[in-house]
Amino acid sequence: MRKLTFLLLLCVGVMSFIACNNQETYADQKNRERAAINKYIADSAVSVLSEEQFATQNYTTDVSKNQWVLFQSTGVYMQIQRKGCGEKIKDGETVTVLCRFTERNMLTDTIEVSNILASAYSYWVDKMSVVDNSGTFTGSFIAGSSTLVSAHQLTSTSVPKGWLVPLTFINVGRPATATDEIAKVRLIVPHDVGHLSATSSVTPYLYDITYERGR
Repeated sequence: MRKLTFLLLLCVGVMSFIACNNQETYADQKNRERAAINKYIADSAVSVLSEEQFATQNYTTDVSKNQWVLFQSTGVYMQIQRKGCGEKIKDGETVTVLCRFTERNMLTDTIEVSNILASAYSYWVDKMSVVDNSGTFTGSFIAGSSTLVSAHQLTSTSVPKGWLVPLTFINVGRPATATDEIAKVRLIVPHDVGHLSATSSVTPYLYDITYERGR
């Protein structure tokens, strides 16, 4: 009986040890995230600009050289593909911004949500109310008009901080002529400036997003 009890306790101890070793820590998850981002940067031959270099280029990125700027405070990478027509959002101004986007999970290299590509959401446009408070942007998705909120079943309508980064540098207007183009950017958004699902799963996302001023 004592031998049986000892064997049972030994088995429980071994299983507990294995379970502890198999648990992924937050540090492990962040390392996995960083590895996925670095892999994309290397595989895509991205030319990373510092914020200082970005400023000397008049806050533009050369798409022909695959330039992206890295914002050290947030870890967001941004490539401005089109600066956009119209003008920037003014200090103190509240604007309805219309977005179309494709979201790619960088850990699995799969598209999770898109209202650009043919999908169940292709007829939607995400609408968000954005305000500029002395250069700091905050925003919330307008109720019932966000594929991002719907697809991830998010409990918050707050716009991910990563999505707001480009607003300092792009124009948010509406095309008035045949040659006018709305702003378009590519973003790498780490989990801590992403939506709630990204934050909880420590998942980085790659986005293609357009920004247009609503009425």
